[in-house]
Amino acid sequence: MTDLKGPRDDRWYLSLMSPNTKGPQFAWLDPTSIYINAAAFEDLLDDLIADLQGVSFDVVGGCDAMGFVLGAGLAARTGRGFLPIRKAGKLCVDTDHVSFTNYSGRTQDMEMRQPAFAPGTRVLLADQWIQTGGTMEAAIALVQRQKGIVAGLVTIAMETCAATDAFAARFPVAAAVVPGSRWQRDCDAQNLSSFVTYEPSRTFPTAGRSAAP
Repeated sequence: MTDLKGPRDDRWYLSLMSPNTKGPQFAWLDPTSIYINAAAFEDLLDDLIADLQGVSFDVVGGCDAMGFVLGAGLAARTGRGFLPIRKAGKLCVDTDHVSFTNYSGRTQDMEMRQPAFAPGTRVLLADQWIQTGGTMEAAIALVQRQKGIVAGLVTIAMETCAATDAFAARFPVAAAVVPGSRWQRDCDAQNLSSFVTYEPSRTFPTAGRSAAP
């Protein structure tokens, strides 16, 4: 694949993310347009895998729901298995569950099949976006209850707050939004500068062509 990334700070595919058009009950932006564009998704996975160099893991755990997309992509690219960590009531096998408060302030339960892996298994946890940290903290607890080792966290972006600072102190973290970059500053302000020129057609699926500017 042609190298389209440019400087490390300038991860072009982040400009494909779309602003919220449905009101305050939804997240402030939608990163899923990266997934549907082949060039963007490939470059996202390339960057995250490069950032995970030196992190050893046996399986990728993805948080319901959009963490499934990111986690499964990483698992397939790295030759690992994929473990879904689901919202409660979705799995038809024995499960363990943890309650948490999500970004909207609602209390939810996350669950994981039991048993899911042998003790000592190294699990890389993936979620599309880490904002308040509640979902990821629940996933960490579920892995550790089964005596798994949390090998690291991977995400498109991790907003800056006390909870996410604590994650970075405890685990290796790979994020497409690089800490200290202009994208990180935008994410922390919850307003991407790229929203000004956002055009939905740039996110349309690609077939052998690049969507980079």
